[in-house]
Amino acid sequence: MITSLDPYIGPAAGVGASLLWSFTTLLFTAASQRLGATRVNALRIVFAVLWLGLTHRLLAGTWIPAASTRQVVLLALSGLVGLSIGDWALFASFVSIGPRLSTLLCTTSPIFAAFFGWLILGETLNAVAGFGMLLTIGGVAWVVLERPAPGSALVKSNRVRGVLLALAAAAFQAGGYLLSKQGIGHGWLPREQHMPPQTATFIRMFFAAIFVFPLIGLAARLRIGVRGNLAPIDQRERRVGYVYTLCGSLVGPFLGVWLSLVASDRVKLGVAQTLISLTPVFILPLVVWVYKERVSLRAVLGACIAVAGTALLFLPQSG
Repeated sequence: MITSLDPYIGPAAGVGASLLWSFTTLLFTAASQRLGATRVNALRIVFAVLWLGLTHRLLAGTWIPAASTRQVVLLALSGLVGLSIGDWALFASFVSIGPRLSTLLCTTSPIFAAFFGWLILGETLNAVAGFGMLLTIGGVAWVVLERPAPGSALVKSNRVRGVLLALAAAAFQAGGYLLSKQGIGHGWLPREQHMPPQTATFIRMFFAAIFVFPLIGLAARLRIGVRGNLAPIDQRERRVGYVYTLCGSLVGPFLGVWLSLVASDRVKLGVAQTLISLTPVFILPLVVWVYKERVSLRAVLGACIAVAGTALLFLPQSG
């Protein structure tokens, strides 16, 4: 029975990661509005390291993971690129343009992954994949270019900055995801020597925690990812922000990232990247329910087109 379900574990993990990240987006948005994106980015990684360390101790029986020097370097770089820098940029965009638009822009992450593959590995795209890339960009652009509703709090300067931050997040997260799969051992180690995804997640998050603190100082100096001109909050609201951060770290950096590496370990990277890019679809009903946000038909269609284009981008290529 277990064997018959084995082919579905990877795809189910990818979809599960997308669903969990939908809730994480709302939790970290609420936390960032109270604490600032930079502080939330640091705290959620520290909390995640604690969750992952305890889990690794229970599953593997040791606190220190077994890994080669090359695996440690690859996973450390993955933590820096994908989790420290990429996620900080994403949280900063949450404050500027909100969770729905930020997450939608991150559906361009597979496009960045395809570009990195061409630039570094010499991979080429066939006509179907090229069409998928154009479709994804078109779907995202269609929503981004939608004029904000009258009275919207998103001023033009915040919107431009938020869009740029979200696109940067997509690029860095794609690079981090590629490095994490290499860190597991894909492409250079036999399958039986591959690192378990939970262990890889733990190492990756540990180094992300180390790297994130210098970024905090830089961000504070540049006044990026802080609360800025938002109204002051009282101590009760600040405590609520910490609770949101703790819950978000459990749902996202712990369970969500773990599931995403399970997906990348069991299915092709492109398929996994597609499955973990479904968050914009899952988040639409959530923002309607939580924020009472009016989601236009254009937003719904744009999200669906973007994800459909992403799926086309990573269909098996014959040329």
